[in-house]
Amino acid sequence: MQTKTINLSIPHRLSTGEARMRIQNTLAGLKSQHAAKLAQVDERWSGDHMDFRLAVMGQSVTGRVDVRESAVDLSIDLPWILAMFAEKVRGDVQREGTKLLEKK
Repeated sequence: MQTKTINLSIPHRLSTGEARMRIQNTLAGLKSQHAAKLAQVDERWSGDHMDFRLAVMGQSVTGRVDVRESAVDLSIDLPWILAMFAEKVRGDVQREGTKLLEKK
């Protein structure tokens, strides 16, 4: 079974600390908001790098986030059964990530 990896780079004009904090707060919100759909959400931060794993629809999704000075780089590994939704996932993550990282 193959996975499909989605790679995104979302530009921002925040400090890396502020960008990382917004990502962490959003993940905490997702965990409580979508507890019924997301069976498990694990995140491991090492500086400005995060590895994550979550279970959605009985499938394990993994990925990586790197908070850089002017962009957040994100890779999401979708199992083959979710790969058909890759472009929708890419669009949703790009749109929500851009909103999340807007300078307010």
